[in-house]
Amino acid sequence: MKFTRRALAGGVALGVATAGLVTLPVSATTTRTQIQWSDCKPEGKDDPVVVQGSQCATLQLPVDWRHPDGPTFGLAIARRTAKSPSERVGVLVFGPGGPGDSGVDRIKTGISRFSPALQDRFDIVSFDPRGIARSNPVLCSAALLSQQPSPLMKSQADFDATVRYNHTLATDCRKNTGPLYDHIDTWQTVRDVDAIRKALGESQISFHGSSYGTVLGAQYAETYPSRTRALVLESVLDHSSPTARSFLDGQAAPVQDSFDEFLKWCDQATDCALHGRDVHALWDGLLKRADQGEVPDPRQPNVAISAFNLSFAVFRLLYDPEWRKLADTLKTLDESEPPTGQAPGPTGLVNNTLAPFCQDWNLQVRDYDEFAGLVARIGRNNPDMRYPGQLLAVTNCLGGPTANNPQHRLKVRNLQTPVLLANAIHDPATGYNFAQSVTRQLGKYGVLLTYEGWGHGSYNSSPCMQSTIDDYLIAREVPNRGTSCAAVPPVG
Repeated sequence: MKFTRRALAGGVALGVATAGLVTLPVSATTTRTQIQWSDCKPEGKDDPVVVQGSQCATLQLPVDWRHPDGPTFGLAIARRTAKSPSERVGVLVFGPGGPGDSGVDRIKTGISRFSPALQDRFDIVSFDPRGIARSNPVLCSAALLSQQPSPLMKSQADFDATVRYNHTLATDCRKNTGPLYDHIDTWQTVRDVDAIRKALGESQISFHGSSYGTVLGAQYAETYPSRTRALVLESVLDHSSPTARSFLDGQAAPVQDSFDEFLKWCDQATDCALHGRDVHALWDGLLKRADQGEVPDPRQPNVAISAFNLSFAVFRLLYDPEWRKLADTLKTLDESEPPTGQAPGPTGLVNNTLAPFCQDWNLQVRDYDEFAGLVARIGRNNPDMRYPGQLLAVTNCLGGPTANNPQHRLKVRNLQTPVLLANAIHDPATGYNFAQSVTRQLGKYGVLLTYEGWGHGSYNSSPCMQSTIDDYLIAREVPNRGTSCAAVPPVG
């Protein structure tokens, strides 16, 4: 799971053609909604050659599936049809991660994530989840969003200010987004996925969820087991952590573990820019300097970076992982002079991609003392990565309403094919501990495929992982319990 903020580059109009017409009954009393596929258009820096072959459309769906006859919004979807129609297995729906990732972009420009075998045998379909990118994005004032208080609060006054800010931001986002703002949880998105299935005329779908998309995939199987042909959960997020403490404990430990793996590599690799150095001390010094505004942002060297954002930048470099770049970055920052500039104040509206999280999780913290205790506990257990990015997930929701889709233990029944979970042992964002927990919740319906290496995401980490997952999706060949794939040293 990652937490990012990306500005929406502008409204996207998807073309409409007469080919590929399908219909979807939104409810028993509403008019049938039509989807018209047309060739996806290149946007921004898209390579037209790469985009070629993808088809885009917009599906009108209820803002609130609890009131299906009410207002609607446009869900952006995209697909690539099977390259070998005579060997077509069916539809594979990809559930994007984030929250905030675009499934439409995955189909348009990132289809190489899927092996040639899957591209031959499946119509591969994805979408921009409600509230994201082209699907009625959650829009907020950029200037207000840029003023978000640091998650590293130092007093009850900071805690109270964060709660007030969250209320102000919610009011602003609701005003700029419209009624969808209060209905962007995964419970609603599960129904969106089933609406896509209906629109495509499929009795069942195969589903591949990645990171935050694994919450969606698991809840789809929980809700519609008879409509689930096969289900892959890759880099698994456990949506059962009942409290802020258990959530943060579960999130922080994998980040420290991945940082430890980086340190092991650096100790052994003579081409590590920090080889032979005391990296623990160097990193501790950088955090203290960042807390004083003395460390430049690697992306904007004339602007200071906070200790929290510096930790987050390191966290992101552990995703692939990019160990050489991480070492080079830390060395450069250690030798840097304090920055003297200021970031320009943003204007206009931007997409608040983290907003869906607060509707999926109840992680209440009573006051500053409780929060400070949580941060202190993280620091004791994870001395280097004591400021995990997921702190923002907690503070961003302080003072908010009860989640629409609160965390719970899975109750999956009556699946035709067991769920295949795939996770790296050293995953910084969705730890192996999460995958083990979800596997236990699934019981006989869960089989965990282990990648013995590093990084967030494992499907493309080794030929073994890819072929095992492909065999499962294409032929529903379920690997034996305990199956693992050897680590491949990361090129980064």
